[in-house]
Amino acid sequence: MADQKLLDTVKEALEMFRPQLQADGGDMEFVCIDDENKVHLNLTGACGSCPMALMTLKMGIERYLKDACPEISEVVQDNAVDYGEMGMDF
Repeated sequence: MADQKLLDTVKEALEMFRPQLQADGGDMEFVCIDDENKVHLNLTGACGSCPMALMTLKMGIERYLKDACPEISEVVQDNAVDYGEMGMDF
């Protein structure tokens, strides 16, 4: 489990990024930081089912968080939609 300082920094950075998601009808929910310093999120609203969610997650949220918190190794979406199961391989 992450220490309190890292947790506070991550949550603060996520709050700073949140308006960018909300501008497009989406949002995110913080789930946890695991033992490997991976941040787990749920993308909600328009972001929850968007095929571009992975790009938003990796090129947007993850990049922003790693700048704010270099200790973070990765950001993962816990509620990711598997488009392959829907016959929509990209």
